[in-house]
Amino acid sequence: MKYSMNLLLWGDKIDDSLFPTLELIKKIGFDGVEVPIFNTNPEHWFKFRQKLDEIGLECETDTICGPEHHLISRDPKMRRATIDHLKNCLDCSLVLGATKLMGPFHSALGVFTGQPATDEEWQFGIEGIRELADYAESLDITLGLEYLNRFELYLTSCGDELIRFVDEVNHPSCRVMFDTFHANIEEKNIGDTIRKAGDRISFIQLSENDRSTPGKGNVNWEGVFEAIRDIRYDGWLSIEAFSPKLPVANIWRKMFESEEQLMRDGLNFIKSNI
Repeated sequence: MKYSMNLLLWGDKIDDSLFPTLELIKKIGFDGVEVPIFNTNPEHWFKFRQKLDEIGLECETDTICGPEHHLISRDPKMRRATIDHLKNCLDCSLVLGATKLMGPFHSALGVFTGQPATDEEWQFGIEGIRELADYAESLDITLGLEYLNRFELYLTSCGDELIRFVDEVNHPSCRVMFDTFHANIEEKNIGDTIRKAGDRISFIQLSENDRSTPGKGNVNWEGVFEAIRDIRYDGWLSIEAFSPKLPVANIWRKMFESEEQLMRDGLNFIKSNI
């Protein structure tokens, strides 16, 4: 098992200003970090990779798509632009030495039609992700698709839908990234969903119901850890927590003492339960 910290806790500006934070993450005992890819210029990431290598932190990457990059749009130009954008994210991931690019990029965050996904939209998503998985495979990178709750996405908003989607993509470089925050909203039983996804899962984000310190909220952590053991998962466990530093998360109150406290308490909680 390896332990990671998602850098979105410090906002969406990911550059050398975070170098002292990376050193603290390493000092606390994490094995790696999740690096969000918003800057899609590969040259931006060379210095960041150098710092990671210098202090001995591994990394995996995440990204999202906004309204301008909607893979299930009826506009073929937008679908093509979205695939090209995501290929750029994969190029940045390669610079960083990541083996995974993860997130809900099969469709655009916060874009809704007022109805369930159509068969046409579903197929647009399948075709686009399959092409992206081919490119990812050429770079030795695996896609980790994520479902978000009903208030953020409509293509996949629960485990059953994402499992079906990944199974229909049917590509060795397309798997599941599981996030307990969204599961806590959408699933009847988080542990059962983890068991159903099984070996499709390539990465797990451990996130409290209010995005604060894992173990301080109402997620059924006993059931989560039991399911992780049941499927014999031994990959990354990553803390994903947010604060007012990430405006898009709409968190406007302080929910923990400090980032350092959250990391120390969260990592100790996870290690004591897994």
